[in-house]
Amino acid sequence: MAESRAGKQIVMTPQDPADVRQHLDLLRIEHDLAVSIGLDNDPVYMADLERQLATYEAAWVGAAVTEIAVSRAAQQGRPQG
Repeated sequence: MAESRAGKQIVMTPQDPADVRQHLDLLRIEHDLAVSIGLDNDPVYMADLERQLATYEAAWVGAAVTEIAVSRAAQQGRPQG
């Protein structure tokens, strides 16, 4: 869990990798916009935004890996050996 700008914790619930990726893309756009308008001079805002980016990047990778594993298990069955 990470804290949001409001000081509340972000609770990650299992989501489709596409949904997580879409949110991650929006956070990246927010980051680029923040830099372009000078908010990169606000260390608290930027630290929170970067923390959210890291949280969603990790969630996206985890969701994608899980989706691949589930798909392989459905096709090939449980690994033996």
